[in-house]
Amino acid sequence: MGQGRTGTPGHRSTATRRAPATGRRRAVRVAVATAVAALPMAAVLSVGTAAPLAPPLGACTGPNCPATWPGPNNGDFTGRDASINVFTGGNYTVNGRAAEAEGKIVTLGKLTVDKNGGGVYNMGVVGVGSRVVPPNGSDFVTTGGNVDVVTGNSILIGGSDSHGPAFGNLRHAGSVTGTVSIDPTGESIQDPNAAAPYQTVLTQIEEVSDCVGRAAATGTVDVSSSQATFTGDGTSMKQVFNVSQNLASPTGGQIGLVFNNIPAGATVVVNMLGDSPIINTYTGSGLAGDQTTDMRSKLMYNFPTATNAQILGSAQFQGSVLAGNPGGTMTLAQPGVNGRVYLAGNLIHTGTGGYEIHSYPFDGDLPECKVSPSPSPSSSPSESPSPSSSPSPSPSSSPSPSPSSSPSSSPSPSPSSSPSSSPSPSSSPSSSPSPSPSPSTSPSSSPSASESTSTSTSSAPAPGPSSHHHGGGGELPSTGAGNTPMIFGLAGAGLLALGGLAVLAARRRGRHS
Repeated sequence: MGQGRTGTPGHRSTATRRAPATGRRRAVRVAVATAVAALPMAAVLSVGTAAPLAPPLGACTGPNCPATWPGPNNGDFTGRDASINVFTGGNYTVNGRAAEAEGKIVTLGKLTVDKNGGGVYNMGVVGVGSRVVPPNGSDFVTTGGNVDVVTGNSILIGGSDSHGPAFGNLRHAGSVTGTVSIDPTGESIQDPNAAAPYQTVLTQIEEVSDCVGRAAATGTVDVSSSQATFTGDGTSMKQVFNVSQNLASPTGGQIGLVFNNIPAGATVVVNMLGDSPIINTYTGSGLAGDQTTDMRSKLMYNFPTATNAQILGSAQFQGSVLAGNPGGTMTLAQPGVNGRVYLAGNLIHTGTGGYEIHSYPFDGDLPECKVSPSPSPSSSPSESPSPSSSPSPSPSSSPSPSPSSSPSSSPSPSPSSSPSSSPSPSSSPSSSPSPSPSPSTSPSSSPSASESTSTSTSSAPAPGPSSHHHGGGGELPSTGAGNTPMIFGLAGAGLLALGGLAVLAARRRGRHS
């Protein structure tokens, strides 16, 4: 995208006495354009492109998004969603008795299914969930590594309702071993570049998590032996709570989560700070009228620096999960996790019976990290300036899945049970690699669960670590909801440059925020 030009620089005035003024105006225009071109891109972009998350993350995308999202059910499909529901920058490991993961799934590492006692792991379409599934013929599951289904286990991709099938592809960069059943007419597609289009998504997750983790608190958190109470300021539409201890009882057991003084429609961020934070709760039913269910689409739990994080308990856990450490591992062991799961590192999905991840959108407005403009040295206005060039990135195209007619019959998923007992997952399964923590300055260490049973958090965390940037791949796949964050950024830069010229030409001062 090139910057537009205004005026007609080649036109000469017929009055000789006006030439000097024309020359000065031309010099100013060229000098301003030079200065704008010299600005670093960070000066006109928000770090992490937060508020809201850009596609393919965050809100539902595509022409068939539901107007309302039902609680977990096993009825007919209620819509289609092209956005990613589960993303891992590392490996995706299934063990214990975990049963299902709904929606579009991308893992840049390997996918391993090694359940205790074996069994089926449903992906893309589940027996009980929101029943909002990816579009037919799209990639339901993408992996950047091998797919390893241990003997006695199987993966089932796809399903159907009373109106017809939901089918999609497994696109994998590595090999596939074990049993993978894909409903017709989805395919298993070996593609060495399967993960390439999603490298920019990894960078986005790292940056957004870091940015949100540095936001100043707007409220306080009091943790007792039975409940964590989040008290907002009653006015901010971005409510931020910074937690430097576990949300669990002194013995590590389950507690309730209660939110007070939160304005209607506000985005709520819970920053779980420290190296090994734990949430162990029975709060969340997924039913209308339940407080966290009503907050779900704007509730985000962020783990910006965690090496080992766990979300445990016996609930239908409401809200999305964000974790920005590419060397970290997140263990999910709740009967239901109802929201997006976006991890820069590894995922372990486990539990004691039928535990599931359900597809629900996040459409909140997260805190932003604006970078103040700090232009590089630019030339002074003169009649013959030498403008500096500003390269424009040329995103490469990403592969577009092309389903073929190679049917593979498979059973339809059946609803799995959700026991109410609290799980005791193994945090280091044999099939999952041990995470390699990235040395960084952690905002604060996570205290032991046996410390004081009533605490109040401070207003702001210590600065988080620098983002771990990964090389960008190709352009993100089209989701029907717009272009990538970088394309929006370039458009914004062009508009800013044109706006700067107009402002200077009119000799007015202003600031675009």
